[in-house]
Amino acid sequence: MILLRRKPIRWLIFLLCSLLLFFFFPTWTPDIKAPDGAALPNSISTLEEIELGGIKQSILLRGKDRNNPILLFLHGGPGYPKIAYARNYQRELENDFTVVNWDQRGSGKSYHLSLTDEDLQVERLIEDTIELTRHLKQRFNQPKIFIVGHSWGSLLATWTVQKAPEHFYAYIGVGQVANSQLGEELSYRFALEEARNRSDEQAIEELESIGSPPYQNPRADATLERKWVSAFGGSERKSDTYREMIKGILLAPEYSWADGIWLALGDSFSRQAILPQTASTNLFETVPELQVPVYLCMGKYDYMTPSEVAYRYYQQLIAPDKQFIWFEESAHFPHFEEVEKFHDLMLEIKEKTL
Repeated sequence: MILLRRKPIRWLIFLLCSLLLFFFFPTWTPDIKAPDGAALPNSISTLEEIELGGIKQSILLRGKDRNNPILLFLHGGPGYPKIAYARNYQRELENDFTVVNWDQRGSGKSYHLSLTDEDLQVERLIEDTIELTRHLKQRFNQPKIFIVGHSWGSLLATWTVQKAPEHFYAYIGVGQVANSQLGEELSYRFALEEARNRSDEQAIEELESIGSPPYQNPRADATLERKWVSAFGGSERKSDTYREMIKGILLAPEYSWADGIWLALGDSFSRQAILPQTASTNLFETVPELQVPVYLCMGKYDYMTPSEVAYRYYQQLIAPDKQFIWFEESAHFPHFEEVEKFHDLMLEIKEKTL
């Protein structure tokens, strides 16, 4: 009888330990070392939680020399953070910058069940970005930083730079959003034309069923459209960020499995709270000028945020210096699809700006 009682107790202990590891497994990021494996005394490789706007949020900082300029990445989505896998694409950048990735409030490791739609007002995210920038400048004794915005992050970065240009050496837009409604129209047109060219009856039927934008059911219809944009190569061609994200959640030390749950919850929550605020965005009218150098990096095949719209915006934009860079082999993720070219570009911007 005694032996029979011990077995369920052991299973209970095992279950409790598994749950503890699932929810409280410590996350970290590997040290940066020299090619011979030696420690780099002035390097930085930390995964931290700081408070921005009264909310705890996670940042990943990596670089071989903490005296290098700071390069802050604002992820897309909204709600599609990159801490779980970003360093796979940014190793070269770590040689020349202190690279900062941030799970924005409501996203990934910065998602909290207590958050409300009010907490995800765009103006609050702008203030978070400015507060984080000030924190980085003070911590590393830097007069300014470089800021990169991807997709939704390109809007957040643009608005931040417009509001507080004194903090930034330059703005680098990747997959730049410029006019949401026009972008949706071009995305839909691309998907339907590709479906017809490929005689894909399912795609034709589904796309014709929702009709061209503006959509009657904005969230569901846009999701369906983007499914086909992705299937036809308008999102990624040389990378697979969804696969990388899943691998990161399962295997990378920066994310626990519980963080993966928060990421999924935060993705849905962020899109629901933020997308209605950006549905009528038109930077042609609201941001005709920026007071810092601007570099727009666009994939030739990008139909998530169509490059044609970004180029029109670039032509109109007033800035102290500006450059439009085509990534000929990329779609919506040129900084991940053509890593070497993006790194070389950032070195050019660094040399030109500092």
